[in-house]
Amino acid sequence: MSIVSVRRCFATKSVNKSRGSPHRWLKKADEEDDLKTRAAKEESAELREAKKRIKLLEQEAEVTRRAVAYLSRDNQPKMMFPLVLDLAADGVPVAVTCRVLNFSKQAFYKWKSNPVPVRDWEEAHLINAAINVHADDPAFGYRFIADELNAGDKPVASERRIWRLCSANGILSVIHRKRVGGRKAGPPVHDDLLERDFSAAAPDTKWVTDITEHPTGEGKLYLCAIKDLHSNRIVGYSIDGRMKASLAVTALAHAVALRSPSGTVVHSDRGSQFRSRKFVSTLHANGLNGSMGRVGACGDNAAMESFFALLQKNVLNRKRWETRQELRLAITTWIERTYHRRRRQKALGKLTPIEFETINNMALAA
Repeated sequence: MSIVSVRRCFATKSVNKSRGSPHRWLKKADEEDDLKTRAAKEESAELREAKKRIKLLEQEAEVTRRAVAYLSRDNQPKMMFPLVLDLAADGVPVAVTCRVLNFSKQAFYKWKSNPVPVRDWEEAHLINAAINVHADDPAFGYRFIADELNAGDKPVASERRIWRLCSANGILSVIHRKRVGGRKAGPPVHDDLLERDFSAAAPDTKWVTDITEHPTGEGKLYLCAIKDLHSNRIVGYSIDGRMKASLAVTALAHAVALRSPSGTVVHSDRGSQFRSRKFVSTLHANGLNGSMGRVGACGDNAAMESFFALLQKNVLNRKRWETRQELRLAITTWIERTYHRRRRQKALGKLTPIEFETINNMALAA
């Protein structure tokens, strides 16, 4: 009951005007008013707390949404601090953004006081200088660029630092050829029986083999060749548009059909074609002994690499080959006519491989 109600009761004389009644009614009215006021205050506090919580959740959701969009751009940022500034400009507190992105406010304010470190500033100038040097001569790699930048009295930066900056910003020589990373070579299926001894006292005692490739207008063409270390003759080869195990197996079958060897050591690298089950089975079926060099040691198969270097210089690099058939014919012609019958070798006493074998076969027959 409110004070107004009490007064109305007194005015209409509808209540008992005993001595203690007004005080009791006034006290009861005050208690009712206090309960309503307290309930209203509690409800208002809960409402304010709920609104505050909803606003905080909306800010956190906005931080997450903007962070995902910020990181999905093509130019990946090195840090998230610029995003904190953008969100702060839109009314999102720094503390909320730092908590959602999981870094401290101290780190952000430290970056804000010095957003561009001295080292980054120096490297930006080095990158610009490297770009200018490379623009003058696109054939310059990082070594020449470092020499140009350090040509003054005081060195500007180390060669290693210039390499890192050029590599990160794509400042490469126009004659640079990107290395194509392949799968790690598997374990050898044979021991190294040659150990870089590429001399052979008799024919068909030591063979070396490898695979090379060359692009054409129709795609790559692969050559697997087998070389006899006694006369340096190519005793078998196979040419195909795909580098499969059958490429090496066909070359080996060609050599076996031509020479009919027995106990010959066939040395190769650790390519998957030479470790395949078909190639190993062909070796064992014809009484041949497999041999393999180490990973990444081209010197272990230097005799075959020298032949491919000659082929590269005399055939592959002479022109642009439009079709696989055109290049196949050129390779076959060069091997059978030029390399075997016309190209004299000092290691053979200035004889061709065919002449060397003919003379030695006549001596053996005699």
